[in-house]
Amino acid sequence: MKRVLQLSGILLFLVACGGVKKTQQAINTGNYLNAINSAVQKLALNKGKKGNQSYVLLLEEAFEKNTERELEHIVFLQKDGNPANLETIYKSYRNLDRIQETIKPLLPLQIYDEGRNAEFSFKNYNNDIVLVKENLSKYLYDNALSLLNNASNKWDYRKSFDDFTYLNEINPGYADTKGKMEEAHEKGLDYVKVGMANQTDKIIPAKLEEELLNFNTYGLEDKWTKYHTNPLSYIDYSYNMMVELKDINISPEQINEKQIIKEKQVKDGYQYVLDNDGNVVKDSLGNKIKIDKFKTVTCNFYQFTQFKAAQVTGLVSFSDLETKQQLNSYPLSSEFVFEHVYANYDGDKRALDTNLTALLKLGAVPFPSNEQMVYDAGEDLKGRLKNILIKQKFN
Repeated sequence: MKRVLQLSGILLFLVACGGVKKTQQAINTGNYLNAINSAVQKLALNKGKKGNQSYVLLLEEAFEKNTERELEHIVFLQKDGNPANLETIYKSYRNLDRIQETIKPLLPLQIYDEGRNAEFSFKNYNNDIVLVKENLSKYLYDNALSLLNNASNKWDYRKSFDDFTYLNEINPGYADTKGKMEEAHEKGLDYVKVGMANQTDKIIPAKLEEELLNFNTYGLEDKWTKYHTNPLSYIDYSYNMMVELKDINISPEQINEKQIIKEKQVKDGYQYVLDNDGNVVKDSLGNKIKIDKFKTVTCNFYQFTQFKAAQVTGLVSFSDLETKQQLNSYPLSSEFVFEHVYANYDGDKRALDTNLTALLKLGAVPFPSNEQMVYDAGEDLKGRLKNILIKQKFN
């Protein structure tokens, strides 16, 4: 037991040393954030533990070096004077502030061997953050507005929308950002006009047509594409989607019969065991010995299968309304099969297996109507149409 405890102690020591080594390596390679995060995680568990003293020193070192490097980089970017650097400066100040707020709850952090607390030169970055955020907001707004007002294609509107969205995240309520964001989104949308054509000689259930064209039920969340089954006169549609049903085949109602003859040995009472002289044999207690008597029984089993199938085939095509060119077309097909099995018998039911007797409890049922068959086939058709919509990309 003592040896097991010794081995466990050695293992824990090696793991601890490995963590310290990795943290030191992160500092040596300039990956200060990793070093800070590793040290904070360790110290948050038990900052007073002697074994964690190395992490206090490493955190002190990593914090100082990271702060020095970030502030030097900020000064360099500010001297460069390029407003495109404002976002980097803003994020740098925010990161410096976040790191300080992460370390503060751990203070004080004692360094036992040196008889002092770890030192961290904290600064108040609030004014810097506010000032840079204001300059960045103006820069983002001007850029996004220029893209919106001078857009030559939908991609410009979408880029403008992304810039306004980011601006709204870092500075909610800035100027009329929300309204411009909605305007950019509206102008960046692709509107698709959707139609359906029945080229079969069958009547399509109205409910099926309604569900096939109800795009809200497909669960497709596309930020830049809107499908309209009832086109609006004031909207300039970019694309056309046509769902053409080419053929509907419905098989005749069929009932197939299959006869199975089953035989089985079943118990049929008992008989006494006789010796060679024809006397009844008795056991040691004087009881007459008897054995089961078997006989062969037969049963004619009649299995009936009701069958009816419907197949719907079609085509989904997409075209560009501006160029009048077809973009893509996809085959669309679905099948629904109605099948019901029941049975009856003639003879001794004991000859039947359990799986066959279960069918005897069932009887014939009404066949579904042709309209119901087409509708049921359409349920699968909706899933196939959804896959086509996922596959189709307009830009």
